[in-house]
Amino acid sequence: MSDVVKPVLQVNGLTKVFDRRLACQDISFTLHRGEVLGIVGESGSGKSTLLKCLAGLMPPDAGNITLSLPDREECDLWRLEEAERERLLPTILAIIHQNARDGLRLDVSAGGNISEPLMTNGHRHYGTLRSVAMEWLKNVEIDPARVDDLPQTFSGGMQQRLQIARGLVTHPQLVLMDEPTGGLDVSVQAKLLDLLRRLVREFNLAVVIVTHDLGVARLLSDRLMVMQSGRVIETGLSDRVLEDPRQPYTQLLVSSVLQV
Repeated sequence: MSDVVKPVLQVNGLTKVFDRRLACQDISFTLHRGEVLGIVGESGSGKSTLLKCLAGLMPPDAGNITLSLPDREECDLWRLEEAERERLLPTILAIIHQNARDGLRLDVSAGGNISEPLMTNGHRHYGTLRSVAMEWLKNVEIDPARVDDLPQTFSGGMQQRLQIARGLVTHPQLVLMDEPTGGLDVSVQAKLLDLLRRLVREFNLAVVIVTHDLGVARLLSDRLMVMQSGRVIETGLSDRVLEDPRQPYTQLLVSSVLQV
């Protein structure tokens, strides 16, 4: 990646404290378009707290989260006014939840779920919205004929694909994924991973993925960050970290001694 290309996301010295316990301590990294960063670690390592800070759901106690956007200057997420942050985030950020139902409106049709973020951004033409929704159903390998079906009529894997379509329809700068294949059986996971890899390439996405599954991390991520007790203890290209881990904790993680 050329040095002249600004990263989509820059995190510097991010720290978060809960009840005098460091949930995240002095975390720094960058992320460019077309790059997937995997974050792994056992329960309580701080990876979910980090994701919430990046998503604008929880303010850090120290550090900066800087976004580089194509139509404006760099902005520090947590130095924006609350109203501006709430207005900006839906236009630049997508969150893919582990439980697809957390990211969908179950009483709204599949097409309505995909169209809603576009309507929030000011699009109102019914024909255009429906056409885009059907195109995105095809993008995530759902039959467009199901555009009027409710999400609860879909399988778990289809609900997750519908959530992905809803998240990506606005072409966000940054995508945050929280255990996107969790709870799905192995065959459904494999299809979803293939879909995610294709979408990352096709739309040049910048992605942060939190996962306990090192197989998912290997298949999806370009780089890995290993967290322990709120700190990043090892980082590097995914293949290097998984095949030649330097830290004892990472070695245990890779050998599945630790339950994550």
